[in-house]
Amino acid sequence: MNTHSSADRLRRLRWTLTALFTVMNTLGLVVFAWLLINEDGDQGDERIDAALTQVTSSVSRLVEFDGTVGFGLVNTDVLNDRCPQFAILSGGAPAFQPHFSRANCVPMSTQLLNGLATEAVKTGKLVQGHQKASDGAMVKVRAEPLRDGDGKTFAAVVAVQSTEAEDSAHTRFTLLVIGGTVLLIAILGFAGHLLSGRSIRPAAAALQQQEVLLAETAHDLRTPVAALRALAETAMANPAQSAELLPRTVRLAARMGGIIDDLLVRARLAAGVEQLSIQPIWLDQLVVGIVEDTATEGAEVTVTAAPTKVNADPALLQRAIGNLLDNAMRYGRHPGAKAFVHLTVAGGTVTVADHGPGIDTTMAGDAFDRFASTGGSSGLGLSIVRWVAQAHGGTLAVYNADEGGAIFELRFPVSPN
Repeated sequence: MNTHSSADRLRRLRWTLTALFTVMNTLGLVVFAWLLINEDGDQGDERIDAALTQVTSSVSRLVEFDGTVGFGLVNTDVLNDRCPQFAILSGGAPAFQPHFSRANCVPMSTQLLNGLATEAVKTGKLVQGHQKASDGAMVKVRAEPLRDGDGKTFAAVVAVQSTEAEDSAHTRFTLLVIGGTVLLIAILGFAGHLLSGRSIRPAAAALQQQEVLLAETAHDLRTPVAALRALAETAMANPAQSAELLPRTVRLAARMGGIIDDLLVRARLAAGVEQLSIQPIWLDQLVVGIVEDTATEGAEVTVTAAPTKVNADPALLQRAIGNLLDNAMRYGRHPGAKAFVHLTVAGGTVTVADHGPGIDTTMAGDAFDRFASTGGSSGLGLSIVRWVAQAHGGTLAVYNADEGGAIFELRFPVSPN
């Protein structure tokens, strides 16, 4: 059995949508971050390769060979005094005094450099890759063979460049990308939560309207249903009174049908699928008719009305005023006392005053909220009145009279015609 409410399911749906949105963005950002990090690493390698290539190719043109190897031009070139460092070695060719650049950027094993030179001379091809310096640091090397006029390899230029600076820069870039990715994921997750909330807001609003409709229907039908049951039980117990009770039963059934119709109209209006049926109404005549058609149930109800015309939906106005009158007759009395209710109509305002205990001023605002009441009711009746007032551009106010009792003022814009 599913014990979760519709609201709980909507909340879970919101978190599910947030999770999906976040996961999809996370996957995209992670792939993008991986591509950025790889691209930065490749660019670092390319910068080192470019520096090594510049050294080996330049030094190759500076080396003099006429049967013997000369380093005169090499010794006077700026490359001889700066990094990347280089060495000119025989690599197994006819021996000559090796040349090492004056810049000592990375401590390198002469044996390792000779091995690289030997491989380049032996194969006649470029040798490059990563090696470890004498201190264990990672370096990149490039060994380029040197050829004489006959194309015979006689030596090799070996250039060495430390990768520490590029590695450090790449590490900083990687941390920056990872941090930025995490931050973006968090921001997008928050944005996804907001967007998912907006996406389910219509469903939540529809659910709330449905719950309110059901609650208001139950509230308004409770009294006539109870009265209808009482009439039916009385008729069953006293068959002789059936003829007398039948008209009352029919009126109650009609009242229940009217309540259901009005609530359905309100639900459709709130959902935006139906518009208010606005027309000119003589408010004083409407109020007098409502009082005449309402069973006072022992209450004394009086009316003072001046001619006043408003533009409104007559069915909804009748519902709102009827709720105010019903509220005053039920709760506008002291225990065991008779209810006295007076209605005043003038200037587009309907005032309903009773002689009851009044209303707690600290709870006056809550009195119009759904499911909140100071008199034992569910509070839905007054919330309907306020909704009708707001739907017509009017207001509903409540305060206590100086001599005691509550006063409700239902105000509508007066018709200019």
